[in-house]
Amino acid sequence: MQSHILSTIAERHQLCLSQAQTLAGGDTNAVYRCDSAAGPVVLKYNEEPELRDIFTKEVTGLEALRAAEAFVIPQVYAHGHTELGSYLVLEYLPPGQLEPWSVFGRRLAQLHARTAPKFGFSESNYIGRLVQYNDPTDQAGDFFVSQRLEPQFRLAQRHGYTFSKLDQLYRRAMDLIPHQAPALLHGDLWRGNCLLTERGFALIDPAVSYGPREMDLAMMRLFGGFPEAAFMAYEAHNPSTPGLAERIPLYQLYYVLVHVNMFGGGYYEQAQAIVRAYL
Repeated sequence: MQSHILSTIAERHQLCLSQAQTLAGGDTNAVYRCDSAAGPVVLKYNEEPELRDIFTKEVTGLEALRAAEAFVIPQVYAHGHTELGSYLVLEYLPPGQLEPWSVFGRRLAQLHARTAPKFGFSESNYIGRLVQYNDPTDQAGDFFVSQRLEPQFRLAQRHGYTFSKLDQLYRRAMDLIPHQAPALLHGDLWRGNCLLTERGFALIDPAVSYGPREMDLAMMRLFGGFPEAAFMAYEAHNPSTPGLAERIPLYQLYYVLVHVNMFGGGYYEQAQAIVRAYL
């Protein structure tokens, strides 16, 4: 990171930041570990003009997760803008010993127990660098189709990817997704967004909404890394409606489409295969 940017952020928030070291992060933001007078912190930085509000949205998501009191959530120390980009300064969470994965499953069930009158969220936010729409919706199936699948399919088609019989797919989704209460979701629950810290399991980089709770489970299975003990403990505390195995690939389609729109490549063929399976 350029030293003058670090100095600007440090002076503005009286954080005395120094020694920015690059951390492994996502595909959207630059992520650094910095020293400060109070100890190490995490600094996230993004210079894309169209993502100027990305960290404001992330802070809102982190606070929603924190209110559920289910997982360790990093404290927000500062966020704002420089002339060149946007930044977010977070608590650094030192790694710790592994808790039983059954604990993770129980805590995820606790997170999902937090509900709202409608599906959606107070605002649209981001999944990766893509807008995630959260208009208030009464039914789970309608929310998943109108706020998750349709926007991603429209974006994919603008990128030149073609899909057929989408109306048939949408009807199938509406039939398969059961009636349920909205659940607070992390929204992008791949293994890299779950940390093992000194204080227990922590979640970072959310794409929150109140949605069908099985979406988090589907994302956990999409890229792997979560032991079966986590799923078994979750199921013991929050049993699934029959037919979950049939619905999991449908929910995964949303995340695969996000990857189509961010990366292209083989994700398009994967999305096509899921679509065909439901026609």
